[in-house]
Amino acid sequence: MLGNYVNTITIIIGSLLGLLVHKGLKEEYKIIVMQAIGLSVLFIGATTAIGGLLDPDSEPILFIISLVIGGVVGELVGLEKGLEKVGMSLQRMVTSDVQKSEHSEHNVARGFVTASLIFCVGTMAIIGSLESGLRGNYDMLFAKSVLDGVTSMILASTLGIGVIFSAGMVFLYQGAIILFAGSLEPFLTVNVIREISIIGGILILGIGLSMMEIKKIKTVNLLPAIFVPVIYYFVVIPMIRLFS
Repeated sequence: MLGNYVNTITIIIGSLLGLLVHKGLKEEYKIIVMQAIGLSVLFIGATTAIGGLLDPDSEPILFIISLVIGGVVGELVGLEKGLEKVGMSLQRMVTSDVQKSEHSEHNVARGFVTASLIFCVGTMAIIGSLESGLRGNYDMLFAKSVLDGVTSMILASTLGIGVIFSAGMVFLYQGAIILFAGSLEPFLTVNVIREISIIGGILILGIGLSMMEIKKIKTVNLLPAIFVPVIYYFVVIPMIRLFS
């Protein structure tokens, strides 16, 4: 769990440094920094998704089916509203002026949700946690810690204190993969991780669109899409082969 501890701590430290910068930034600078971050997130999401799709072994339609199914499931369960409620609960812990904060561009809920998705949706979080749990290799999580530390500082400088709470989400998410790595490894094959990476890139692209205020995307409700490739490769394909 050492890599996960380090990752969590770097996010907290990065967020605290970002908050110091946040207090000293004028509004016009916060706007331009937010636009710069939004563009960067859009680029990361696009390149991640395209990189996976360029793999000759990729399934060109699977990500579409996954997003549609995942979106329907997420909407039925109400994941977005649930996570926003968690964010608002955290908001009440750090501010007494809740009504004003709810309409603020930099509220706690938005920072928590945005940062949690960016830090958790990606191959480094999955593979790094598997390596940590199965072989005690922390190299990838250490590298991710540096990236997340810098990213959390930049996000916190514009989105505020909500970013720091994403450290708890990262700790629980990666910790679960580390603890159950032995059981999860057979299901997280190269094909599955590639398809999850494509879907993750698209979700990050959605985050960028929301940050740039181009279009509000219910990214959290699309999260169940990352489980569809597992079902496809371990349920659908075996059934097709069985009846063919």
